Amino acid sequence: MFNSLQEIFSTLKQNKLRAIMTGFSVAWGIFMLILLLGSGNGLQNGMENNFRGTAKNALWIWSRQTQLSYDGLQAGRRIQFTDEDYDMLVNHFKDDISDISGRFRLWGSGTVTYKNEYGDYSLEGVMPEFKNIQIVDMEQGRYINEPDIQQFRKVAIISVPVKKALFKEEDPIGKYIHIDKVPFKVVGTFINPERRDDEQVYIPVKTAQRVFNGSNKLNELAVATNALTVAENKRVEEAIRTTLMKKHRIAPDDKQALGIWNTLEHFKQAQGVFTGIRIFVWVIGIMTIIAGIVGVSNIMIILVKERTKELGIRKAIGATPWSVIRLVLSESVFITTLSGFFGLVAGMGLMAAISMVLQSAAQSNPSIESTFYNPSANLSVAVSALVVLIVAGLIAGYVPARRASAIKPIEALHDE
Repeated sequence: MFNSLQEIFSTLKQNKLRAIMTGFSVAWGIFMLILLLGSGNGLQNGMENNFRGTAKNALWIWSRQTQLSYDGLQAGRRIQFTDEDYDMLVNHFKDDISDISGRFRLWGSGTVTYKNEYGDYSLEGVMPEFKNIQIVDMEQGRYINEPDIQQFRKVAIISVPVKKALFKEEDPIGKYIHIDKVPFKVVGTFINPERRDDEQVYIPVKTAQRVFNGSNKLNELAVATNALTVAENKRVEEAIRTTLMKKHRIAPDDKQALGIWNTLEHFKQAQGVFTGIRIFVWVIGIMTIIAGIVGVSNIMIILVKERTKELGIRKAIGATPWSVIRLVLSESVFITTLSGFFGLVAGMGLMAAISMVLQSAAQSNPSIESTFYNPSANLSVAVSALVVLIVAGLIAGYVPARRASAIKPIEALHDE
């Protein structure tokens, strides 16, 4: 083993520049493959972070104006959701819906005060099920619960940015904030993983309707389905659309009267885009590696030609064809393995450094996480690429090795 390495080093030492350039091309190929794979993963992680705060199989339903006259009603009529719509969906879609929540926005009542601090924030009345659709991480306290709804409790949960603005370093749990001069007890604080900077206040939807003259109105319906595929989710979406259109007497062809955002459909579309990007990255990376492997094959052919007399002498004193093949293959595999290892380490190291920088930057600018985050190549993929590289090194060295093993001693000794 040691003698073989000595022989390989001796041979490569005689052709330093060619060996270095060939090794660099192989290292660069796998380095670029790791870099491209890591960048693709970073973009995909950023995309998935955009969906992190929302159930993957959610339907967000909001009302708009009708565009067509229908059933004696004029076009331009504003559709208004109510608690009746919520009850109807609960009763009609028991098997298709896992969670549903009405949503009541407090337009124009956004001023929230605590002692001498105040601010205008996003205020919404929601139901307990909303936490399974618009997912948040509770930092302190609890989420809105069913007794809050049934007893019209004046309680609120606030996002961390609101907590910092109003309470500074003070513990907000149990304290009272005033929303449009109405006191609400803070029972929890939360972090929105999708939009960490959002200044949000949630209160029970029934309380919001009663206190802020909302009657039984709802601005939006949020639904989490039991669907596992886009087709199933689309079927539930169309069924809900049809049911609501019938209730509100909307023309069947009026697609603008109701807005529905299907998160599963958009999530799968985004995943499809990144699958295409990943395939493209692999093609480019593999082509780059192949270019390096071709270089290895070329240098081995040149080395065999330059060593014709030496190989002829080896065979004349008893070297078998297999020992000659093994000699050439070992040199080829050594170049590809060593170069590939350096390229792999450099690529993984750069990805780790970029990931650390991005994580640090995300502390002050959380929006980075929704664009490009944790650009890392999977270790198993990297090792697989290295194995493929070694196999490619064997293939690259086989042709010149076969040529070397076929050299006849008498012809080699006359070679100039």
